[in-house]
Amino acid sequence: MTQKKEVPVTGMSCAACAISVEKTLAKKPGVKNAAVNYANQSAWIEWDEKATSLDELQKEVQSSGYDLIIQDKDVDDLEDIQNQAYKKLKQRTLFAGILAFPVFLIGMFWMSMPYGHFIMWALTTPVLFVFGNQFFRHAWTLAKKGQTNMDTLVALSTGIAYIYSTFNTFFPEFLESRGIEPHVYFEAAAVIVFFILLGKSLESGAKSGTGAALKKLMGLQPQELTVLENNKEIIKKTIEVGVGEIILIKPGQKIPLDGKVLNGDSYVNESMLTGEPIPVLKKTGEKVFAGTINQTGSFTFTAEQVGDNTLLSQIIQRVKAAQGSKAPVQKLVDKAASIFVPTVLVIGLITLLIWGFSGAEDAWLRGMLAMITVLVIACPCALGLATPTAIMAAMGNGAQMGVLIKDAESLEKGKKIDTLVLDKTGTITEGKPQVTAVYHGEKWDDGDAKILAALESRSEHPLAKAIVENLSNSEDKKELDTFKSFTGKGVLGSVNGNEYRIGNWKWLEATGVAPDLTLLKKAEEASDEGATVVFATKNNDLVAAFKIQDPIKADSISAIQELKKMGITIHMLTGDQQKTAEWVARDVGIEHFKAEVLPQDKAAYIQNLQDQGKKVAMAGDGINDSEALSLADLSIAMGQGTDIAMDIAEVTLVQSELSKIPRTLELTKKTVKIIRQNLFWAFIYNIIGIPIAAGVLFPAFGFMLNPMIAGAAMALSSVSVVTNSLRLR
Repeated sequence: MTQKKEVPVTGMSCAACAISVEKTLAKKPGVKNAAVNYANQSAWIEWDEKATSLDELQKEVQSSGYDLIIQDKDVDDLEDIQNQAYKKLKQRTLFAGILAFPVFLIGMFWMSMPYGHFIMWALTTPVLFVFGNQFFRHAWTLAKKGQTNMDTLVALSTGIAYIYSTFNTFFPEFLESRGIEPHVYFEAAAVIVFFILLGKSLESGAKSGTGAALKKLMGLQPQELTVLENNKEIIKKTIEVGVGEIILIKPGQKIPLDGKVLNGDSYVNESMLTGEPIPVLKKTGEKVFAGTINQTGSFTFTAEQVGDNTLLSQIIQRVKAAQGSKAPVQKLVDKAASIFVPTVLVIGLITLLIWGFSGAEDAWLRGMLAMITVLVIACPCALGLATPTAIMAAMGNGAQMGVLIKDAESLEKGKKIDTLVLDKTGTITEGKPQVTAVYHGEKWDDGDAKILAALESRSEHPLAKAIVENLSNSEDKKELDTFKSFTGKGVLGSVNGNEYRIGNWKWLEATGVAPDLTLLKKAEEASDEGATVVFATKNNDLVAAFKIQDPIKADSISAIQELKKMGITIHMLTGDQQKTAEWVARDVGIEHFKAEVLPQDKAAYIQNLQDQGKKVAMAGDGINDSEALSLADLSIAMGQGTDIAMDIAEVTLVQSELSKIPRTLELTKKTVKIIRQNLFWAFIYNIIGIPIAAGVLFPAFGFMLNPMIAGAAMALSSVSVVTNSLRLR
């Protein structure tokens, strides 16, 4: 049986580390797919349970110097492990800085002070081997496997500087006897480690900010709940509750799991799922969802979806999956980073040899320093962070504005979209019938509203609710003397000897109702717009007509106009009748539309546009849209729609607002732009920095880059990439 899971990874210090862990997992028999992301310190693993297990995978990763957090009890969630690592990193950075600062002062200004070399050695040793020991541990572990990463560069550069300086501190006469000044470079080694730790600390702090939206989503689910067992209230942790258990919800509490109401009723605020601020009445047999908020009543419900299966958990998992996914461009970066370190090692060795045999003064000494500088400045942090930090920032931005993007590839697709196909019902329109106009006859009396409201409140017709809502100002409804329902026709009731009917015109006409020509003309005009018209009578006089439509969403017209300004062609598809489609298309400004289409017709329509070379996005909310969504280049689901639509879609608009589509497409463009900027500067930085570090400017200008300055530049490049990515927020 195939399993998929996101697992936190500890011990990674750069993108090359992620590649190493990914390769280790991929080589393990039984692993079908493994993707490790340095930016959020996690791995998505797909494996065959019969061939391997998470325990075996953990041991394999541990042998490479890293670790997988596979037990839920070890850490509550991915953000916890990141926060713990960030806290330790800040502590190491602080102590390394405290010790490195005096080393820097002595090395730069007071080299001649008594016992200065020994003081520097004493302070530098813990900087490297206590607070910076992770670089040496990881480098050694990888070396045993014949692998390299950024830690290899740091360990070699600082290690060589430390060993050379230590030798000159305790045995200065060795070089003095050869006429060479026994310089020490403790300040370079200490400050390099400090700057790298500082850069990583700033990166980690910036990355933790991109998870704010995810943290808010996770905070919607309470950690504890009340379970009823043998009529006793027992407090349990949410993660311990199983399917079928009975949960008690009190006024004001958040609902912890998905389930079905067993006893009681209450209004529940479901705005986090639907965007609708009006609470929904939940009665026996109706579904409730995790993260929604109970209002004034109390009820019990049976848990049906627990753990990762709740709707809220699925939303959280989508955000996590998106933040850990890799864009196609990132796969190219990963490949480049995998050969980057060995290439730099070769360049460093060549630099040493060229300088050593150059015949220049102190040639081998200069060669060694140049090699150290090359190894330091080439650390591939900026290159590795260029794409994932931008993606994480974009995902966080999207989640905060109510847009859930399934994966990084969708970001790249979004930039190319030139055609958008919209489903009508629930996408452009509200998807909920409402009375959009009321036409009154000559014999209408305002007092009739209360009676009609009472009449329709007892009707089971789907449109009755719309009429009752329209007459909602008639709260003190009249008590009916009689009531009778005629299925498919209407309802009849009487009050104080007056007979009232509400129904379709064909039924009312057959009962001998006197026609009102003005009213009937308005009703005909309404029907031409695709609206449904329901008539009301009093004692065989036509007194009112209710125009019922699925109204256009408040933001649909402005969103469509904005999309047009972006150069995107809009199409509308609907299974509704031609008249209704024409009215909606005309009102919102869509020239291309097709009515009365079946699900397969929608898919064929998408395919036809693609055959014309169009890059097509499709937005829909129902099961009937699922095939078209799966075919589209970019699929967008409305959050109020079906689970199937949301599962298929690459983008979900949580609040079903059409205005979020242009914002989403703008976000994709900005994200790809930021990624390209990051990659450009990361590559340019190395292309320029490595030759300068190797000493190409020395023959013409006598300039050699100090290893300490190289370390600062390397850290700054990483921070600049992260900062550039965070502009997306």
